[in-house]
Amino acid sequence: MNYWMPAEWEPHEGTWLAWPHLVEHWPGKFEPIPLFYGQMVKILAGSEKVFICVNDQKMEDDAREVILKSGVNGSLLAHVSFYHIPTDASWSRDHGPIFVRDKKGKLVITDWVFNAWGNKWPYKLDDVVPQKVGEIFRIPVVQPGIVLEGGSIDVNGKGALLTTEQCLLNKNRNPKLTRKEIERFLNRYLGVTKVLWLKEGIAGDDTDGHIDDIARFVSPDTVVCAYEENPKDENYAVLNRCYEDLKKMTDQDGVPLKVIKLPMPDTVIYEDQRLPASYANFYISNKIVLVPVFRCRQDEQALKVFQELFPDRKVIGLDCVDLVWGLGTIHCSTQQMPRA
Repeated sequence: MNYWMPAEWEPHEGTWLAWPHLVEHWPGKFEPIPLFYGQMVKILAGSEKVFICVNDQKMEDDAREVILKSGVNGSLLAHVSFYHIPTDASWSRDHGPIFVRDKKGKLVITDWVFNAWGNKWPYKLDDVVPQKVGEIFRIPVVQPGIVLEGGSIDVNGKGALLTTEQCLLNKNRNPKLTRKEIERFLNRYLGVTKVLWLKEGIAGDDTDGHIDDIARFVSPDTVVCAYEENPKDENYAVLNRCYEDLKKMTDQDGVPLKVIKLPMPDTVIYEDQRLPASYANFYISNKIVLVPVFRCRQDEQALKVFQELFPDRKVIGLDCVDLVWGLGTIHCSTQQMPRA
């Protein structure tokens, strides 16, 4: 074990975003997406720095115009920085740098191979983003050499990691690696001593079961788990099994996990396609918890759950009905950079 990955709720230097530009991710519905990002930047800038990847000067100018119209000005604007790091897509959680600490506590970037969720989209630009960030910030970069996306894992900062068999054991990621071999990589580069394997993800998720749509740590010993109450819904059996499996699991020290049910929103369908709408795709910043909401009665219940779990942070719901057409929401769009 050479490194360890801090939990998301630990102090951030800032949040990384990649400005949205791939129209094909939101066919027929791209127009509101930059506006959503502008809104997200405004909220995050009040809590921490915001680092934004843009492809070129024109994209920076366009993005700057949007965030200014979103109310990012004065002291808020001082917290926002643009970097000319070209990307194919805007899902920073998956292609962005995964920050860890070395044995001296210094920041290190782990640059895992990114193959666009099993070669589903172009990814040559995305795959080198962590290297570019390392060069700009003069942070050492290590390359484990295996495929891994940030949304496929969630850690408690103490040695436990949540993931799914559907994703990490998928043949479109690392077909020659066994479960034990993958666990050794997670131990060496993320400081993981206990891997908690769930089976699969929710309907509509094209990432092959990313954990950040189903179950997340909210403290070292507590996990929220998306739970579907309707037995006729196609997510019912999958999420019920996740919940029951989590209740039997222990943390890195053998202590049983506290498992809290998180409601699922009403089904979100666009152009006859079910989308991966889930409140589990939330993001924890220094002072705020950003939660995706979907214009349904469960929104209020989900926000209440998070406010009880994070009494020292302000919980804000952001309408993600448009954003989820790109098959991701808030957590997928963000990547935390721990404080140096």
